[in-house]
Amino acid sequence: MAKPSDRAPTQGFSRRTFLKSLGLSAAATGLVGAAGEGARAAQPTILGPDPVPLSLTVNGRVQTITVEPRVTLLRALRNHLGLTGAKEVCERGACGGCTVLLDGAPICACLLLAVDAVGHEITTVEGLGAPDRLSPVQAAFVECDALQCGFCTPGFVVASTALLRQNPHPSLEEIKAGLAGNLCRCGTYGRIFEAVQRAAQQKG
Repeated sequence: MAKPSDRAPTQGFSRRTFLKSLGLSAAATGLVGAAGEGARAAQPTILGPDPVPLSLTVNGRVQTITVEPRVTLLRALRNHLGLTGAKEVCERGACGGCTVLLDGAPICACLLLAVDAVGHEITTVEGLGAPDRLSPVQAAFVECDALQCGFCTPGFVVASTALLRQNPHPSLEEIKAGLAGNLCRCGTYGRIFEAVQRAAQQKG
């Protein structure tokens, strides 16, 4: 005769298992429901395809433009605000010609939609200085003749400004690394690096 321990386990659910499964099912249903409510509440606002008004804070001023949501920040700056310092070159974020500052950090304006810049502080090369009051970096670029055709210069000036704000006294290797995303087709790198070093000295 088989001992009780040798018998096959009883199939089915016990009362405790049944109640436990009911509790887990209810909890799971509640979580799914809450997740669904959260997803519905987090639905993004749909813009376009028609032009929409956007308020951009550029060089310390809030300006309103009306553009299609597909317009990049670069084209909004150049074509709608008349700020042509940032250059449209590769449109792939590979050359740095369109560098601007977004909340103080250098970005490629060709890769960011204007609508995504709303609520952020945008600084272009025009906002760094003026012909009668050049910034230290701009003045150093002039003193060192750190340009040839000048097409890439605004992007280099903006990127150099961001570099010196983060690292006021960079080494030559740190300057090269900090400006690695900017290309000069004329090959004026030596004078550009010299200009950044001079600007760092002038900043004390």
